[in-house]
This record gives sequence, structure tokens and C-alpha cells, in this order.
Amino acid sequence: MVRSCYAGDAILLVFVIPERERIVYRAVGGLRILCANENFFYANYTSYRSVFIKTTEEQRVMVSLLRTGATTSETDLSLLGTFTLGRLAQGEIKQVHLKGGCSSFWQPTFGKSLAFRWSCISTPSLLLVCLSCVMLGGFDAEHTFAAQSPNFVVVLADDCTHRDLGCYGGQAKTPNIDQLATEGMRMTRCFQTAPMCSPTRHNLYTGQYPIKTGAYPNHTQTFDHIRNVTHFLQPSGYRLALSGKVHVGPRSLFPFQYSAKGNNPDMDAIDSLMKDCKREGQPFCLFACSNEPHTPWNKGDASQYPPDRVELPPYLPDTQAIREGFSRYLAEITYFDDQVGQLLALLEKHELNSNTVVVVLSEQGNSMPFAKWTCYDSGLQSAMIVRWPGQVEAGSVTEAMVEYVDVLPTLMEIAGVQDREGVLDGRSFLPVLRGEANQHKSHVFGEMTTRGIINGNDCYPIRSVRSETHKLIWNLKHDQPFTNACVSSQEFESLVLAAEAGNEQASLAVNRYQNRPEFELYDLMDDPLEMNDLSEDPSKKLLIAQLKAKLDQWMESQGDEGVATEMRANQHKVKAEPKRGAQQRGSQQRGNKKPKAD
Repeated sequence: MVRSCYAGDAILLVFVIPERERIVYRAVGGLRILCANENFFYANYTSYRSVFIKTTEEQRVMVSLLRTGATTSETDLSLLGTFTLGRLAQGEIKQVHLKGGCSSFWQPTFGKSLAFRWSCISTPSLLLVCLSCVMLGGFDAEHTFAAQSPNFVVVLADDCTHRDLGCYGGQAKTPNIDQLATEGMRMTRCFQTAPMCSPTRHNLYTGQYPIKTGAYPNHTQTFDHIRNVTHFLQPSGYRLALSGKVHVGPRSLFPFQYSAKGNNPDMDAIDSLMKDCKREGQPFCLFACSNEPHTPWNKGDASQYPPDRVELPPYLPDTQAIREGFSRYLAEITYFDDQVGQLLALLEKHELNSNTVVVVLSEQGNSMPFAKWTCYDSGLQSAMIVRWPGQVEAGSVTEAMVEYVDVLPTLMEIAGVQDREGVLDGRSFLPVLRGEANQHKSHVFGEMTTRGIINGNDCYPIRSVRSETHKLIWNLKHDQPFTNACVSSQEFESLVLAAEAGNEQASLAVNRYQNRPEFELYDLMDDPLEMNDLSEDPSKKLLIAQLKAKLDQWMESQGDEGVATEMRANQHKVKAEPKRGAQQRGSQQRGNKKPKAD
């Protein structure tokens, strides 16, 4: 029996139906439990709190937690009836009513209004109702949800080299992304671990590196025991949605609310999501996943980028096919930018800007040579722009090195959720966002797996480690030509034809792309596009050894055995995905075109 207890800045009401021996509820808000006995014990963490209650008694209010200094005793309850809370001010007793099966509530007046957030979790033997309460001066009932947890909107491009965006110095016209950068923080050294779509998305959603999760080849899925963002945020009341390209699995382990139009975000579904969450006062976490600018580069207005005026990166030889492809690619970046603008407009429409963290990511590089499918920065580096009004300084820029694996821990810290089991590889970079730190990681890592990808080698594992100044790439099976979907593209074939016709730059590019040494070393300060390999320089032997030791240490921590790991790729993958729900099927049927192959 709970005789009395104390807590800070929150009210937690737990209703127990008989025959349930143990309940675990992860509290929200600023809750801090300070009491325990044989039926009630607790865990108190920095930003994540869990309440454990054990009972075999008749249905009762097992515990009522009030503001610091307030006390309450155990109280009998007729479920969903009227119950009494202890005092919020000295000598006061007030009431709160739950009506209609928890479908609504009303707010009492205590002189100062209270902002409540509630949620119900129902199982055959359990009903939990949580009211999170914060004292607010000068507000009335219209501002009931003013203190709720922030929403998250994570916008993901598809095969977009970060340096091609306008605000990163690129020639693509991206007015919406550029404006967002003036309203938040632009991160200049953000990286993912794998330069392909499916491993990257698993990396982002799980907060773990790809080999550890099993999702390291393309067209893949995680091991069954791997947890992801849905498992961390849903128990804290968040509504999790993914609109657009999916490319993760198994779907049963990623219980998002799915929607899509032509493998792109469904703006109508997102509009409804925001409307519903605004009305219900429920925080949401939305991943809006574009399929642009993934090939075949057939969206947008390519006339804005005449091929003869396109500026090619120095590592790409100049052929007509590459110029024309780059023109269409840039047009599709602008098409993606318009999608970002539509999402931002929906936030404004529903008056959600002030309490929503917006993150825009460019994913791995484009499918031109030396980007996607490689561990060069053009393949692994990503744009990241974060807007969070009142928390992230507008127009700020940071050079702190962060990884996609760090995004989930950051969202969790913002939401007040901790990784109690210690399964995540990433670390929150919230101090960087708040301007409290200008460094995050000293090294970031990369891996590329060709096994099972389109036109890929049966076994050509690549691993990399990057410090702030240098990059080491390890080609574990360098005794064969490197192949992937890029080498069968018309752009790469144009390089082969140019090389055969005597173009020296094209010949060097083709040979460098397909015939690689075991190790490559690049000075990123003097050679940011990684065109001058220093691995044969005798003076770099110590540096190579130091970086290799870092890489070995990381691989060991991930259970990465190199070639043996490559050969095991996708052995755990099931042959058939679970069927999509009716909502996803209907959304796909509304789409206008067949999704692109990756």
C-alpha cells in the first residue's frame, strides 16, 4: 500500500485492473519519484523516468503524485469516475473528472491554470491514464496543451550530394531549404555510415550501426531483436508516422503509420496527421521520406539547368551524358526542395512551428561516379539542417562531426526518453544544437557492402574511418574490379567510351573507380574531394597505422569480421515481407507512378 509520496512538477495517476501483477509505465514531463515500499519501487534518471508498480489487490488508485511538497494517501476509485487529488496549494482540495471512457476531460481552476496532457494505454488486463501537469501563469483552458512534448519532422532526400544544395554552396535552386538554414542550424560535417538507401534508413531509425543491426547490404532488414524509434517514442505518447519511401524491414518491427504517393510523401495524409495531433494534443514524430533526387531524374524543370552551363565537380570528367544527367539531377533537387516547402507550410497551417523540431537530411550522395556506393565523403557526407525555435540559434553553423546514428538519441533526449538498456551506438548532440558545444565526435566510420546489390560484386567489402583531418579507406577485396549499379549507368559508360577514344582524364577516372589499392588515404584539409591518394607516401605510415587501429577497434565493437561478415549479408532476411495494412495499400493505390528501383 502506498501511504504517501512526493514528486516534482507532474501528476501521475495509475489505475490498475486486477490480475495484472506488474506494470511498467514510462512517465513523461518532469516527474521525479521519491518514495517506495513493497508494492511500489522506482527508477530515477536524468531525463527518463520509469514507474514500476506491483499489485494483486482490488482495483485502486495505486499512486497519485503531486507537485513538490504535496502529499496524498491511497484512494479507492470507481474507474473512470470522479477522484480527488491532494492539495496543490496549502489547504486546497480540488477535483478532476474523466468522462466518456477517457475520451475527454475538463480543466479545473486553481487560480493559475494547469496544462494537462493525457494518454490511455489499454490491454486486456490494464488501463493506464497519465495526466502531466505544469503550473502556467496567465493561461486559460484554450492553452491546455501548451506544455506538451515537441513534435519531430525529419525530412529525408534520396541520393542527394550535400554540396549540391544552395545553402551548402551548390548550384541547385533550393529556396525553402536555404530559408530553413537561416532559421536554424546548418551542420557542415554530418555523416551516415553506409552509402546506400536501405542501410542508411535503418541506421537513422535504429540509432545503431548497420552491421550490428544486420541491415548492412541494400534491400535488407534488421535482426528481429533490434529496436527502433517506434519502440522508444511510442511508449511516451508519440504518434509515429512514415510517409514516402520506406526501404526498411521487416515491416512488422517498424510499426509506423504508413502513407505514400508514388514513393513520395503523401501531403494529404500528413495534413490529416498534423490536424489530428493538434486537436488531440498528441506529439508526433514524422519521417517524410522523399524519393528524390534518385534516378531516373525525371521530375522538376531541367530547363533551369542547361547542360552546357552546369558546373561539374572536378572528380567527374566532362562528357555530354554526364552534363545532361547532372542537369536533370539538379532539377530533381529543386523538386525535393518544393516538397520541403510544402511540409513547412503544413506546419505553419496548423500552428505547429513553435513546438516542432524540423530536421532536413540529404542522405548519401548521388549515383554519379565517386559518390553513392563509395566511402568517399561525396558518398557518406550528408546535409543536416535543424530548426527548433527558441532552442536552436537561427542562422547558426557548426563543424561538429555527427552521424545519422546520433539522430535518434538526440530526439530521445529532447523527448525526455533514455536508452535504459544501453543498446544505441549513437550519442545525443543536443548540446551542439543548443550552442553549448562545438565538438561531438573525433572519428566517424563507414562501410560499403556489395553483396546482394544491383550489379554488385559477390564480395567487395569497404570500410573507412574519418578524423577531422584525414580519411582512411580499406578495400578488403581489392584484387578485383569494383562494380555496382553505377558502372552500368549511361554516365559511367560515357566515361568508358571517352577513355577508349583517348580521353586521359576519363581513363584515369575509370581506372581509379574500378581498380583500387588495399588502402587509400586522403588529407581532407588540402584535398576535400579526395582526389590525391597518399597511401603510398612513406611519411604517412604512422598515420595510417593510427587510423587503422581506430577502424579495427570500431569493427570489433560491431562484430564486423570483414570478408566473413560480407559473405553472411542478408542470410537472416525473410523471403516475403508481412502484408501492408489497408491504409498503406490504399495510399499506394492513390500514387501516380510506380516507385523507382534502387
